[in-house]
Amino acid sequence: MFRFIYSVASVATVFCLASATGFASDEAAGGASPIELFEQRIMPIFKSPKPSSCVQCHLASVDLKEYILPSHEQTFVSLRDEGLIDVKNPDNSKILNLIGMGEKDLDKGARLIHARTRKAEYDAFAAWIKACCADPKIRDLPPLEGVPTAKPKKPDPVIEYTRKSRVVDSFARNVWSQRMRCFPCHTPHELDASNPKHEKPIARHKELVKKFGQKVNIFRESPEATLRHLMISSRRPRPDRFPLINVDDPAKSLLVLKPTSKLPKKGEDGKFEKPSSGEPVSHMGGLKMHVNDQSYKSFIAWIQDYSRVVGDQYESADELPLDNWYPSKQALRVKNAPDSWDVLTSVQLFVHAWNDAEDSWSAEPVAFTQGTVTPRRMVNGMLFLLVPADSDKHETWDREGAVLPDGKYLVKTYVDSDGRLAEDPALFLTETDYFGQATIETPWKEGFRDAKVLDGPLLQK
Repeated sequence: MFRFIYSVASVATVFCLASATGFASDEAAGGASPIELFEQRIMPIFKSPKPSSCVQCHLASVDLKEYILPSHEQTFVSLRDEGLIDVKNPDNSKILNLIGMGEKDLDKGARLIHARTRKAEYDAFAAWIKACCADPKIRDLPPLEGVPTAKPKKPDPVIEYTRKSRVVDSFARNVWSQRMRCFPCHTPHELDASNPKHEKPIARHKELVKKFGQKVNIFRESPEATLRHLMISSRRPRPDRFPLINVDDPAKSLLVLKPTSKLPKKGEDGKFEKPSSGEPVSHMGGLKMHVNDQSYKSFIAWIQDYSRVVGDQYESADELPLDNWYPSKQALRVKNAPDSWDVLTSVQLFVHAWNDAEDSWSAEPVAFTQGTVTPRRMVNGMLFLLVPADSDKHETWDREGAVLPDGKYLVKTYVDSDGRLAEDPALFLTETDYFGQATIETPWKEGFRDAKVLDGPLLQK
C-alpha cells in the first residue's frame, strides 16, 4: 500500500520544438539518396558498440539503436507509424526532438560530454528523414506487415522512470534535502564567508580539505552536480573502501555508512586514528544519522531505486516503486512509549488527515516518519509528506521542504517487533505490525524542539 509515487508528465509535454534543441538540419547531404544516407550515417549508429546519446538523459532502458531496423524503408515506416516522423514537417519529427533533448540537460558537464555524439546523431537522422519525406515512393509506403516496429523493449512508463531528471528529482527530495546533517564538513557551498556564525565551520572545513583532500566535498552546488559526482566516483571501485553508492549492496554505501558510524578509535597518543572507509567504517564527524531513522530510510530507499534503475532491472510499470516522498521540517514525537516497545525497536508513524466532506479519515496516509525507541521512551522523526500520483502538488511542492497544513490528524503506529527492517530498510510495515492509533490537533511547528507530541498511553487499537 505504501510505495513511492511519481507523476510522469504527459508525452505531449516531453517533446519540444526542434528549433529549441540548438541543432539545425544538416544541409550537407549533397543530394544523396535516402538509402545512401541510411547506409553511410544511420547504420554506423546501429552497429556501434558504444551507447548512444540516450544515456545522457536515460540511465537505462532505451538506446537510439532500438529505433533502427536493418532496412532503411522498414526503419522509416516504423518511425513514421509510431508517430516519430512528421512527414509534412520533417524538422519537427519527434525522433529529432528526443535526440536533441540532451541540449536542455541542467547538467552542464553531461551536455558537453555528449555534445559531439548528440550532434552527429541529430544531423544523420535529420538528413535521412528529410530525404525520405521528399521521396513520395518512400513517404507513402504502406504499414509494415509481419515485421515488428523498431522501438525499445521496455514499456514507456519504465523508459520515463529511468530518465535522469526523474532520478535527480528523487535524489533532491530523499537525499539532497537532508544534506545539512553533513554541514559543514561535506557541504562547502552552504558556507557563507559573510556570515559571522560560519567563521568556525569554514575553518573546520579548510582543515578537513587540507588533511583529506577534495573528496570531503560530497555535496556540490546543486543536486544535479552532486549526483553526477556520486555516480562518477562510485564507478571506480577500490578494494580498501566501499563506494559512495553501492549498487550491489545499497546498505554498504558510504553515503549511509559514514553518517551512521562512530568516531575512529584513539591511539596511544590520545589522537584519533585515521577514519576508515572500509570494514569497519569510522567517521571523523561521528554519528549524524541513526540506522532506521527517517533520513536513513529515505537514503536507503533512494539508493535501492537508483541501483535498480542503472541495473536496468525494471521490466514493467507494476514493478516501479511509487515516488511521492517530500521532506518537511515538521516533526512528530511519541513520548511515554508503551512498555512493550523495547528500546531501539523501530516504529513507523503514519498520519491520516480528517476529511470534513466525507466525515472520515483519509484512507491513505498523508505523511509518515520513522524512528527508534530511545532510552527516554520516545520516538522522534521529521515527517515526509506523501502526494497522490494524480496530485498537482508534484509541480508546486518544494522538494526541499513541503508543509502539512494545520488541522486534525489520526496517527497510526506500526512496530517492527520482528526486526524486518534490518533485512529491508526501505520496507513499510503492514497491518500485522499495527499497534494502535490516536488523534492529534495541530498547529505544526518546525524542528524537533517544537515537535508535535503524542502521548503513548493514548494509543488505542
